[in-house]
Amino acid sequence: MTRKILALALAALMLLSAALFVSCGKKEDTLTMATNAAFPPYEYKDGSKIVGIDAEIAAAIAEKIGMKLEIIDTEFGSIIGGVQTGKYDMGMAGMTVTDERKESVNFSETYAKGVQVVIVPENSEYTSFEDFYTGYDDKGNPAGVKDGIKIGVQQDTTGDIYASDEPVKWGFGEANVLRYKTGADAVQALISGKVTCVIIDNEPAKSFVAANSGLKILDGAYADEDYAICVAKTNTELLNKINDALAALKADGTVDAIIAKYIPAD
Repeated sequence: MTRKILALALAALMLLSAALFVSCGKKEDTLTMATNAAFPPYEYKDGSKIVGIDAEIAAAIAEKIGMKLEIIDTEFGSIIGGVQTGKYDMGMAGMTVTDERKESVNFSETYAKGVQVVIVPENSEYTSFEDFYTGYDDKGNPAGVKDGIKIGVQQDTTGDIYASDEPVKWGFGEANVLRYKTGADAVQALISGKVTCVIIDNEPAKSFVAANSGLKILDGAYADEDYAICVAKTNTELLNKINDALAALKADGTVDAIIAKYIPAD
């Protein structure tokens, strides 16, 4: 009996110690931002430091609301789940607002626009993503996908979501989509001939094409999107602070200046 009581007391003490450790270890003045640092110019690594549009806008937001910014690099597909559970305060990774994502998290006001484009080899026979389809139905929607077409995407991105949809909704079907952990991995698959094209956001696409000879971006957009910051549904206080900070940073030209630094006007 005595041993049992002692064991229970020790277990209770351990739980209390763990709770105190978590509580004391939590940085109340730190804003943790989850991102995937393989998406230039929005977030990428310069040595060991994460830089880019999102990193700078997030730093400006943190300063506005009186917090220190901590950026955590993780897989893109784990960001929303981490925000949901409170592991991260927010997710900022060139993330597009979609109805499906809004079921899991709340989104801030839009801070940038995105465009999905198609990268192909310079000698590709295709001049538009419409060329990947066999034909169109009486409503003008694709009827099917040509044999041999393989689409490379970064997993869990909107490029993945759109491309994996059925052809009648301007996708290419699950069987024709190959998913990679990063956009860079998808581009390497294109270079090695494993995929017909890569569908990815326009600005990262420009960076990848500039860094890899023999590639080009097809004319025209595959999809237009809005980028925003995701926050847990239970954290409306933080969401309001982020939106207030964004409004101020847009009004004083900070957001436009940061974007122009990385994406100069043509």
